Amino acid sequence: MISAIQAPDLDRFQPKSAGHAVGAGALLSIIEWLSGDECHALDEAGLISGLGRRLQALGLPVDRLTLHLMTLHPEFIGRTIAWAPGEPVEIHDREHGARVAISNTPLRKVMETREPLVVDTGESVHGRWQHIDVFADRGLMQLVIAPLCNVDGPVSAAVFGTRRPGGFTTSEREVIERILPALRNTSELRILRQVELSLLDTYIGPLTASRILAGRIRRDEIESMEAALLLCDLRGFTELSNRLPGSTVLGLLNAYFDRIVPAITREGGELLKFMGDAVLAFFPGYDAAHSCGAALASARAILDEIDHFQYEGIGVKAGIALHYGEVSYGNIGSGRRLDFTLIGRDVNLVSRIQTACSEFGEALLMSAPFRQEAGDVVSVGAHGLKGFAEPVELFTIVR
Repeated sequence: MISAIQAPDLDRFQPKSAGHAVGAGALLSIIEWLSGDECHALDEAGLISGLGRRLQALGLPVDRLTLHLMTLHPEFIGRTIAWAPGEPVEIHDREHGARVAISNTPLRKVMETREPLVVDTGESVHGRWQHIDVFADRGLMQLVIAPLCNVDGPVSAAVFGTRRPGGFTTSEREVIERILPALRNTSELRILRQVELSLLDTYIGPLTASRILAGRIRRDEIESMEAALLLCDLRGFTELSNRLPGSTVLGLLNAYFDRIVPAITREGGELLKFMGDAVLAFFPGYDAAHSCGAALASARAILDEIDHFQYEGIGVKAGIALHYGEVSYGNIGSGRRLDFTLIGRDVNLVSRIQTACSEFGEALLMSAPFRQEAGDVVSVGAHGLKGFAEPVELFTIVR
């Protein structure tokens, strides 16, 4: 994925002549900027463009500046941010396996050895680098590649490239060396921020993540909310897991969830948790019609996906329960081991409705409160549900 972000205007900085000696005060100003509040408030594009323009203002012939920030993410191994004078900042999210693309390159060598390198055009002793997308076809004569070693975790890197014949001078490389500790620190803060957000979003969802980041993490912090609930369960999973190899079962589940989860999230649903082969999601909204409409659209999309789903020749069926009601949302648990979850009568009801899907051979069932907001549906009659004294009328859709 590549996005372009226009660099901020730093025209007040006037470049010195090439090779001009950099004074201690000018160098200190960059280090203080990298460590100060102004830089801290910038995003990655603002950081790299601000640094590139400031280095040019000191007289350094920086024609390409890149940050290769490694992270923890289930889909991406890291992010490359690339700057060049007069161009929009490029942001490349690198998927897992991207290390293969930089194998046998000085960039990979620096990340593995934690030692800086200076490489010139045509130099093959450290491997090729001109084919890497952010350096290709730019006429760069030399790269100064520096590791950004965090306290722990994978090593990131900063690369300073120039088109000047002969490359950077010794004094210019010393300037780069002096700013690296401050650049490492500000880069690490951004990595940690991104890891925090991505891991919270991955494991608990964006709405719950925002609550945690806002400090609402105590066990007694519970709130009531109205929402549409969706519970989707894979039918016959016990039989499948008993007769199939474990690796096949895991592959089947992941492929199945790859169809289910996007159908929920693109309608604004929050995936609360995986429960074995089942998925519990809720759809908060400004009104009941909006929430139920989104949940029903997700349910229809899931059923369409399941109709065409196959994994290694194995087809599956699912049962979906829909309900609208009031739930308690917040932390439960003990001491330092807590879980964000939904509890309440209406959560129990959607669970019993899902069980009824299997009992009555229906792919989708919904409650009367949900049906009132869902439009044209068909009643399948009132049925006794375990734990509920009165029969509950259930409805389905015509497909």
